[in-house]
Amino acid sequence: MTDLSALLPFIIAVIVLFVVAGSVIGLVRGRRSRVRYTDTRDANDPVLAPNQPNVAGPETGAPTAVAEPPAPTLEAEPGVEVPEAFEEPVAEAVPTETPAPVAGRLQRLRERLARSNNVLGKGLLALLSSDRIDDNVWDEVEETLLLADIGTEPSLELVDTLKDRVKVMGSRNPDEVRAMLRDELVKLVDPSLDRSLNVDRKAGKPAVVLVVGVNGVGKTTTVGKLARVLVAEDKDVILGAADTFRAAAAEQLATWGARVGVPTVKSDVDGADPASVAFEAVKAGIEQEVDVVMVDTAGRLQNKVGLMDELGKVKRVIEKQAEVDEVLLVLDATTGQNGLNQAKVFSEVVDITGIVLTKLDGTAKGGIVVAIQKQLGVPVKLVGLGEGPDDLAPFDVEGFVDAILA
Repeated sequence: MTDLSALLPFIIAVIVLFVVAGSVIGLVRGRRSRVRYTDTRDANDPVLAPNQPNVAGPETGAPTAVAEPPAPTLEAEPGVEVPEAFEEPVAEAVPTETPAPVAGRLQRLRERLARSNNVLGKGLLALLSSDRIDDNVWDEVEETLLLADIGTEPSLELVDTLKDRVKVMGSRNPDEVRAMLRDELVKLVDPSLDRSLNVDRKAGKPAVVLVVGVNGVGKTTTVGKLARVLVAEDKDVILGAADTFRAAAAEQLATWGARVGVPTVKSDVDGADPASVAFEAVKAGIEQEVDVVMVDTAGRLQNKVGLMDELGKVKRVIEKQAEVDEVLLVLDATTGQNGLNQAKVFSEVVDITGIVLTKLDGTAKGGIVVAIQKQLGVPVKLVGLGEGPDDLAPFDVEGFVDAILA
């Protein structure tokens, strides 16, 4: 009994120690369970119990429910409007432009054309208005015509005609001389040639226009400008980027088209088969029932047989689906007689139906119009007179001659 009495204080001390330890542990757990989260919850934070915000769930670790984190809110700063909701970013579209009306373009641009040819017109007028017209004057007239790239045969023809008319007229009045010269130049440029573009649907298919030429004459730009001409005439157009060799040619063409709401068919593969791209463009034009499909081709030297054969292939592949209505050869007016040599070779490969004469401003010699038509019997149908997007105009014989003599 004495031994038990001696152990009793020790037993009581152990019991008290366990009670105190249990209280401390419970207090710590209670405090942990009441931690409040003022910021957005992380994945590692305790899961909230249902209907009890900021209070942890049972200690078993299995949540009874998962509360969705509150949606972030924006607090407006002074003078700043807060959007109601976030929107997905939208790619900025190329603004659509309205092309200038086709009617009157050549008249509007006559001043530029006159600047490029006034040496020819003013020189002839000065010579033919002189008090005495002898053989030396006629030699100078012929030289002036040759320097304007009119060509030998047309120049001799014009000089002979003028000689006869001057003898008959017997007058040196500038107005009379000008009227005589105008008549003969109009005849030389030949108003009888059909300069209209074949861009009307037929047999349920779109008109197909193939644009060809050597490097650097501005084919892609011409296609883009011609698209504007057609859109101004209320035509539905599709462009085909068959120039697959020049870097960024397809993107350049697509940009031209986008400006007037015209789609472009192109390949995402560098160096793709141009005939394949042309085929797909015509196919799309047929399926979408457009009026005109214009196909841009790569520039090629007229003396490279392989490249010229490839151009013929492009035309043959297109014709498996639709007839090619126009083959437009783009020439740089500043190249003079070299442009005539180019025209000869291209016409043998793809049957040129019309000429587009670019850069007929500044230093260009407009006589090349006469030389090409005389040599090939192919009309100049369009002229480029500047760098502006609407500086491409249908060729008008009388307007051209009037600009020369302005």
